[in-house]
Amino acid sequence: MSEMGNLSKQLLMLFLFLFATLHFPSSSFAEVFFEERFEDGWKSRWVLSDWKRSEGKAGTFKHTAGKWPGDPDDKGLQTYNDAKHYAISAKIPELSNKNKTLVVQYSIRFEQDIECGGGYIKLLSGYVNQKKFGGDTPYSLMFGPDICGTQTKKLHLILSYQGQNYPIRKDLQCETDKMTHFYTFILRPDASYSVLVDNRERDSGSMYTDWDILPPRKIKDVNAKKPADWDDREYIEDPNEVKPEGYDSIPAEIPDPKAKKPADWDEDEDGLWKPSKVPNPAYKGPWKRKKIKNPNYKGKWKIPWIDNPEFEDDPDLYVLKPIKYVGIEVWQVKAGSIFDNILLCDDPQYAKQIVDEYMANNKEAEKEAFEEAEKERKAREEEEAQRAREEGEKRRRERDHKYGDRRRRRRPDPHEYMDYHDEL
Repeated sequence: MSEMGNLSKQLLMLFLFLFATLHFPSSSFAEVFFEERFEDGWKSRWVLSDWKRSEGKAGTFKHTAGKWPGDPDDKGLQTYNDAKHYAISAKIPELSNKNKTLVVQYSIRFEQDIECGGGYIKLLSGYVNQKKFGGDTPYSLMFGPDICGTQTKKLHLILSYQGQNYPIRKDLQCETDKMTHFYTFILRPDASYSVLVDNRERDSGSMYTDWDILPPRKIKDVNAKKPADWDDREYIEDPNEVKPEGYDSIPAEIPDPKAKKPADWDEDEDGLWKPSKVPNPAYKGPWKRKKIKNPNYKGKWKIPWIDNPEFEDDPDLYVLKPIKYVGIEVWQVKAGSIFDNILLCDDPQYAKQIVDEYMANNKEAEKEAFEEAEKERKAREEEEAQRAREEGEKRRRERDHKYGDRRRRRRPDPHEYMDYHDEL
């Protein structure tokens, strides 16, 4: 190949690299540990557990796009039986998040009035017998919605540390409508985290402060006392202000200048007439010095924070035990939840692109499909109600026809009956 040809090829490669860098700055270098969209071959990766099956309490999953999909070809796993336990898992290449950002993301759509049940996923470590995977199986992370009645609409975020589970201290809320929502948890090597719902940050913070895993770094000094010379008065009376001369002699009330002695007032009988009293507009109340800023003000005294002697840092606080499985293990009163788009990676930007693409391609179509399904549902309910009304009316008419003559038949007059026997 000529030098000109080599140069052209190099320029083309450089252009392609720059294009990819500019248009896909993070996703080009994202490490995807596991991604599941339940397309062809998904059954080879997932194992349905037999947990609770011998008791007749195990539910199964349906591979479906659901009742109102944005894309009929986009299928997920849907819980299929009411009042059952569901457990299924997939083995993944062993994943360690040491010195890495960990992104856990998936989507779920509650197509049912769930009443009470979970919609979360779990990351599992160590060896797991997938056919026995269930509610007692230890996990390293549990993340996702849990709904029960009108009160509980929790977004679980539970981390395992040294064999013990720690729920987040914050009250995170999940979505409860019947649309697809993406839940994203980002855990960074500095132990900071973010929780996103549909790419919008719902909350953020640190494992040091938002989980009761380690004792706090700082505690209040319970032995501290406010110094005797601590002046916490923000304003004080002006010591230089002098009371005006004669201020105390100003009466609070004065005779009413508009008052007039009644024409029929008799001083011999009524006594000396005196006008009634009214407030004195010149009276300004007891004299007080004006308030001024206190030059010695030190602010409100607060109990100081000190280093907690019981705190011992763990630089690997954020590190989960190596992840080997992804699992769905929930219990639901009403089935119908669709799990999909499970992603484990190290790049929040790549995860964001997944959500953006889904919303751009499916959100409006899903909304329209849902609205159409709702119209059909309401029409069916009205049709069933009308049939029930018609059936009730039909039965009423049949009863009237059957018993109508009997109801209209005149009963014998007792007097006539007696007269008849008297004649015998």
